[in-house]
Amino acid sequence: MSIAEVVVARYLRGMNDLSPKSTDKFRAYRARKRAAGLREIRMWVPDVHAPGFAQEAERQAGLLRGSSGECEILKELGELIDDSWKDLD
Repeated sequence: MSIAEVVVARYLRGMNDLSPKSTDKFRAYRARKRAAGLREIRMWVPDVHAPGFAQEAERQAGLLRGSSGECEILKELGELIDDSWKDLD
């Protein structure tokens, strides 16, 4: 057995532990959350630590900066934020 096979086997054993004990633990955790009125969702979001993320964000912001609709968009975003704060009170 090569060193790579040992490392992969060790990684998979620890990371993909699907033993009954492990699955029961997560099943119970999810059941408690559902009983508390919560719902599990999974979502993919941009990785802000990815190489090139900051440059792409700046590029897209530059496309909007100074555009005719920029003030309107900022006004609508401000209204949405204000409404969100009201909902928290």
